[in-house]
Amino acid sequence: MLLTNFSNFILEAGTDEAGRGCLAGPVTAAAVILPPDFENIILNDSKQLSEKTREKLRPIIEENAVSFAVTDLHPKEIDEINILNASMKGMQECVLKLNPTPEFIIVDGNRALNAKLGLKTNFGKQLTKEEIEILKSIPNQSIVKGDSKYLSIAAASVLAKTYRDDYMNAIHEEFPMYNWKQNKGYPTTEHREAIRKYGTTKYHRMSFRLLPEQLKLDI
Repeated sequence: MLLTNFSNFILEAGTDEAGRGCLAGPVTAAAVILPPDFENIILNDSKQLSEKTREKLRPIIEENAVSFAVTDLHPKEIDEINILNASMKGMQECVLKLNPTPEFIIVDGNRALNAKLGLKTNFGKQLTKEEIEILKSIPNQSIVKGDSKYLSIAAASVLAKTYRDDYMNAIHEEFPMYNWKQNKGYPTTEHREAIRKYGTTKYHRMSFRLLPEQLKLDI
């Protein structure tokens, strides 16, 4: 069973993201504050769970959480500030949506949550000085493979994954030839073959290598 808490604070939030390695669609971040007495023997890193189990866990997490938030950062913003910064910015935005404000934050990965605060972009949310100060004021700890160690990060990973999957299922109806309902925008052979055949869409990340170098893409 995963651990409940990293710090000694009651209002500890876990954060994670989904879709970092995709060629299309948003990177989706989530943050979750769970109550101290929350227990669930099934909850784990979303990548270790079946789609059916993730969908079963999502309402349990949402109904029991003290607070949760989910944010999409879309391809234009990803292309502008790069995927690593976009992933972190998405988690920052989620933390700012939490009510009550967390006293401590644990972040999946190896990068502090308050790294590169207030990146100026032409797309998406612009953090205010007040929001930047809030993020600076909250102690945080990055934890490698935290989604397989702490319940709140695992819960965030499940929310991020399920909300992003819902988004990709919806835009699949607009561009069914890419089969995003199945591949969710990841760089599968099928997805890349569809890009080669049909070109790109407004949902593709143009800063990513969409095709192998030996193939040419007319954009």
